Amino acid sequence: MWESLIGKAKEGGIDVIETYVFWNLHEPKPGQYDFSGRNDLVKFIKEVQAQGLYACLRIGPFIESEWTYGGLPFWLHDVPDIVYRTDNEPFKKYMQNFVTKIVDMMKAESLYASQGGPIILSQVENEYGNVEAAFQEEGKAYVEWAAKMAVDLQTGVPWVMCKQPDAPDPVINSCNGMRCGETFAGPNSPSKPALWTENWTSFLQRYGEETYLRSAQDIAFHTLLFIIAKNGSFVNYYMYHGGTNFGRSGAAYMVTQYYDQAPLDEYGLIREPKWSHLKEMHAAVKSCSSTLLNGVQTNISLGQLQQAYVYEDSTAEGNNCAAFLVNNATTNATVEFRNAKFELQPRSISVLPDCEKVAFDTAKVNAAISNRIATTSKTLNGADHQWEEYREAIPTFSDTTMQFNQIEEQTNITKDSTDYLWYTLSFQPNATSCTEPKLQVKFLSHLVYAFVNGEYAGNSTGQRNAVLVEAPISLSESKNDVSILSVMVGLWDSGPFMEKRYAGLTEVEIQCKENTYNVTSYEWGYQVGFLGESLGIYTQENTDKVKWNPLSDSSSANNDPSPRWFRTTFDAPKGDEPVALNLTSMGKGQVWVNGESIGRYWMTIKTKQGNPSQTMYHIPREFLNTTDNLLVILEESNGDPLQITVSTISTTQLLNPKSRYSTIR
Repeated sequence: MWESLIGKAKEGGIDVIETYVFWNLHEPKPGQYDFSGRNDLVKFIKEVQAQGLYACLRIGPFIESEWTYGGLPFWLHDVPDIVYRTDNEPFKKYMQNFVTKIVDMMKAESLYASQGGPIILSQVENEYGNVEAAFQEEGKAYVEWAAKMAVDLQTGVPWVMCKQPDAPDPVINSCNGMRCGETFAGPNSPSKPALWTENWTSFLQRYGEETYLRSAQDIAFHTLLFIIAKNGSFVNYYMYHGGTNFGRSGAAYMVTQYYDQAPLDEYGLIREPKWSHLKEMHAAVKSCSSTLLNGVQTNISLGQLQQAYVYEDSTAEGNNCAAFLVNNATTNATVEFRNAKFELQPRSISVLPDCEKVAFDTAKVNAAISNRIATTSKTLNGADHQWEEYREAIPTFSDTTMQFNQIEEQTNITKDSTDYLWYTLSFQPNATSCTEPKLQVKFLSHLVYAFVNGEYAGNSTGQRNAVLVEAPISLSESKNDVSILSVMVGLWDSGPFMEKRYAGLTEVEIQCKENTYNVTSYEWGYQVGFLGESLGIYTQENTDKVKWNPLSDSSSANNDPSPRWFRTTFDAPKGDEPVALNLTSMGKGQVWVNGESIGRYWMTIKTKQGNPSQTMYHIPREFLNTTDNLLVILEESNGDPLQITVSTISTTQLLNPKSRYSTIR
């Protein structure tokens, strides 16, 4: 999809493609690198170059980005004495190794602008100013070290630190946010330009949240304000295209689609009016760019909340004047500028490339609104789509080979190889009776499911504090098997001391009317993930390693909340439109198509309006065969696969106003 996406960005007036570099993708094990396929960073930068654009390489290598573990590889967690992102020798060693590796790769292919390549900026670290205070003096020392380490690599192009007011010379401090024309304190040295590394076109979305909508007018207004009020010379849209968090790459609670409201949506389709409105703005700015760069700026008051930013270049031939008329009021304003009257819309900026005629008005949207349509190609039920299921066994203590005399932290056991960890216990009351028994579980994971003697007892969803499962259970007088499935929906992506963060169960009690048993320090057995995961039954070559049984009807899927796998095959829809699965009928789990993970889904957690945060799941055409595509689903609870549909995605124009004004959100 790279060529098409970059081409649409260029057509929209974009000059620079900015990308993070994902340490956990590229160095999955210490010293073992992966730059193949979708991880081919050099190929990506060369595609940018082939289309005549520049690149900004945000190496980090901590990136946050709503990406699991902030892009850090989890193997760092087990490095002795390590503390992330501070003046800590083990962390600095591995960070420097990776940054040097990336820089050397770019140099070897002559990809820096100093070598004639497209890379004009690089970034080290990411929003460290948010956490620096937590590390006190060691944080300040780390900033100095990171800046020097990067500059000493001698790329020949500038380095940036975003949200880092104290970025050491010559590293440039830059702004992230939605209002940098108002909030940015400016470069910390007169020799540095004003850069905006993240102009948020929407915002991150967690499961249980509605999509954040930011209008095209708002984006345009604040982009222009940054240019004129802060002498801004670089604005990066975050995101111009966000795409999909395939696999388990999304951070804690993050939905699988990413910044779908960007000018290019998750599928790479143009989202209007954002794309066209920004394209018009880009053209207007570029039409007077020489005057902006070389002219002298003067500010003229046009009213209490109205102002003109005027640029005049006395050395230029011909037209040498450009003006930006700003209305900061929430009402219309009529102003006089150079003996002409202008009607300014609320919270708007009008661009006059010749100081006479308005070429662009941030509040005036000329583009049509696009309406995205999902057209059902097929429903995956009936004779043509025979579903099969494989039920995961609920493990007991005697099934496990890993056992400890206490409850263990989840990621210490899983090493983030899976979202899932089974905690198992063999329990027998030591009193003569246990009436009205209840199971109470405290946990710091995102979701737990509890089973007693193979029977489902209950579940609970966590947020950011320890929460409870409290469920009535049935106990026998002899041995009882307690099995608790702890689930993480991605790891943390930010904050200090991430290496110390805790996931999993924290305390378990079995409460009887006569007595309470705190079993936290009993001997517990552990099973990492599911058997189907370890066997890779979502791939064509391994899918028959377990015994699948026919799924007779939807009721058999809905009545049993224990985890199970579903599989079927389907043919790709004809044509070249993007393809998606509608998973509204499912509960929570993960999906694979032809062995490629298209991400996590979570339908059972709702927004305040009572809807799932995401129902459509993108399958890139490149993942599909013409026929017999293998679809495998890991369902944790009680989803109904017989209602899944395959859809194609397209857009139509909802309306096409000739001159429609709108106030910004």
